[in-house]
Amino acid sequence: MPRHIRSSAWWRSGVLLPALLLAITTPVSAKHYGAWELAVPEVGINVPAINDGCPIEAPNGRSLFIASNRTGTLGGNDIWVATRPNEDAPWSEPANLGDAVNSTANDYCPTPLEGGYLLFVSERTGPDTCNAGPGAGDIYITRLNPALGWETPRHLGCDADGSGPNFPGGEFGPSLVRTAQGTFLYFSSSAYGADMDIYAARMRPDGSFEQANRVAELSTVGFADFMPNVSRNGLEVVFNSNRPAAGAQGGQDVYTATRSSTADPWSAPVNLGTNVNTAGNETRASLSGDGHRLHFGRDGDVYVSTRATETGGD
Repeated sequence: MPRHIRSSAWWRSGVLLPALLLAITTPVSAKHYGAWELAVPEVGINVPAINDGCPIEAPNGRSLFIASNRTGTLGGNDIWVATRPNEDAPWSEPANLGDAVNSTANDYCPTPLEGGYLLFVSERTGPDTCNAGPGAGDIYITRLNPALGWETPRHLGCDADGSGPNFPGGEFGPSLVRTAQGTFLYFSSSAYGADMDIYAARMRPDGSFEQANRVAELSTVGFADFMPNVSRNGLEVVFNSNRPAAGAQGGQDVYTATRSSTADPWSAPVNLGTNVNTAGNETRASLSGDGHRLHFGRDGDVYVSTRATETGGD
């Protein structure tokens, strides 16, 4: 995809338009699901001897974004997208998002939102970055203009000067959720040299973000807790961790926590078990918009597990 216009009216006064608030899915009521089925490689997505990961569906279930270093990258990992006409159809071959989004540095952890917005992490350098050096990415946002293509990515701001959520350490796995208490950006970070933990930052009325706070109930001391993804109703979260919890299979495993309402703290995280986790590394788990599919990376390939709705909910 060609490079497009580098400035646009959707950025005003250095902050995001409040319209982003309207692009986030309205909260829905709780659903009751069955257990996750045995995970299988995602058909048509993986390339042998290539690192494919960071999978996440668009809210409508018709696009799957990944990070990959397959042939055609601009440098390191790039963000790619596969599409399908409906949820029963196979995925297309993933296409590179192009140099309007990707850079010669590593770009990864894409998170599509309604309204054509895309959060992602990049290790690109520039005057706005707040990371401490190579291997530490910051969170950016862009938007797909139907007529002009992807807009210039905008940095979300730094914790150090109060302008946003990014720390000097590396950020991973941004996840945006709208709740009765406000709109929050969840992500993981090593912050100022600490262990990788899970954080949440509230969105301001102008669409920018406050400084982030550590989510204590999802984080551990001395272990790495990565890449949270919150369900559309804000009542379920999945993430990966190497904590020595009950059921841990080794390396990074996928965990889940729930809460009765978005005003409540998260429950104690639970390992998703052997239908999802192995002795390998399971990373960047994400829930589909309807909650029926769990995508994640495992040692360089993209996997998916499914579950059925049992009773209740919308």
